[in-house]
Amino acid sequence: MDRPLRLGVLTPSSNTALEPLTSALVAELPGCSAHFSRFRVTEISLSAQALGQFDDAPILAAAELLADAQVDVIGWSGTAAGWRGFDTDRELVRRIRERTGIPATTAVLALNELLALGGVERLALLTPYTADVQERIVRNYGAIGVEVVAEQHLGISVNHDFALVEPTTLLGSMRELAAARPQAFTTFCTNLRAAPLAAQVERELGIPLLDTVSTTVWGMLRAAGTDPARIRGWGRLFDWS
Repeated sequence: MDRPLRLGVLTPSSNTALEPLTSALVAELPGCSAHFSRFRVTEISLSAQALGQFDDAPILAAAELLADAQVDVIGWSGTAAGWRGFDTDRELVRRIRERTGIPATTAVLALNELLALGGVERLALLTPYTADVQERIVRNYGAIGVEVVAEQHLGISVNHDFALVEPTTLLGSMRELAAARPQAFTTFCTNLRAAPLAAQVERELGIPLLDTVSTTVWGMLRAAGTDPARIRGWGRLFDWS
């Protein structure tokens, strides 16, 4: 790499999983580093207060702080568009670019692009969320032609606690979801310690794992003009282009 590649990552304030995972992913690329900016997110639910955490103003303020580091791309490593609607992320990306002049993407937009590239129409959805949040996500994917053929959710609403879910629990859930023969799994939450499971899941079950921490990195690399396939050992998604 001729010059450093700096990835700017927008992070929910109570998330403790995505920063070490993102840094481990980008360590595969010499000269690449990840830089993080937080805004307050502590609860995932459909209450007005919880939905209000994702208003643009604090997110854009965090993006402007990343711009001070002259990052090459800004990625929102969060999945709120899954229940708020995909247009919210499209608008956020537009506003980040307008405010900072820096290319932007999100975990969910990158995931949706991967689903299209892979021709995925049958998806298994694994989240830590509550049933009503999960229902919204399932409905939004159905609206774009992606059927959630199997799902599990853990019924948790405290964002901090998502990172406490053991990877072995997630692996067990994916083994159960595999019975529905999905074309892909998604571990849909950037505060789950799921990304390192990709190689094992794909080897054992033969189904690609599209973890949303990983999709954020994939999308940022694409937006920055870098080939995601340079990342090895973190799942098949990095070969999709």
